[in-house]
Amino acid sequence: MCHSQSVYLCYNIHRLFTIKTNLMNFITTSIPDVLLIKPKLYEDSRGFFMETYQKERFSNAGIPCDFIQDNHSSSCKHTLRGLHYQIRHTQGKLVRVVIGEIYDVAVDLRRSSPFFGQYVGAVLSDKNKYQLWIPEGFAHGFIALSDQTDVVYKTTDYFDPQSERCIRWDDPELAIDWPLTEGINPIVSPKDASAPLFRDAEVFS
Repeated sequence: MCHSQSVYLCYNIHRLFTIKTNLMNFITTSIPDVLLIKPKLYEDSRGFFMETYQKERFSNAGIPCDFIQDNHSSSCKHTLRGLHYQIRHTQGKLVRVVIGEIYDVAVDLRRSSPFFGQYVGAVLSDKNKYQLWIPEGFAHGFIALSDQTDVVYKTTDYFDPQSERCIRWDDPELAIDWPLTEGINPIVSPKDASAPLFRDAEVFS
């Protein structure tokens, strides 16, 4: 069974319902707790303006959390980071791209979920300005699709090295359909390359 559930244009968008506000749309994905967020862009000859976070609007869309840490990573093309999560001090993440383009992935690790072991994939870029809301209980990873890729994301808890866990990005059971370039291996850290398989990973109840 293919677990691919992607949510961007040619990646087979799957919209269960959309919550619209004046400044952004919240779109449910094939795993309903994961949301694709499309901001409203105001452009003119000077540039653009958009709202990326507003607590009341996010709460009305089912994201009633306070973010306590912002992170920024920069990656060269073909870099693959993940699949990362924290088994304690669990983190929800609001992910967006400020330079370049990524294929972003969220894997459901909640054993009680009907979507356990399935994933959502979405292309986020500085052009489409989409964001992906990944709740607690998911592993997260992405691959950089552009020469320079800068990703910024908010988290709902602090980074805790003792709680950090990882699952192999190429796990055969998860079967994530990464958009790899033929003949080029992704650039993966030694820690990510030696991560356990999904069947051996510590997951959530």
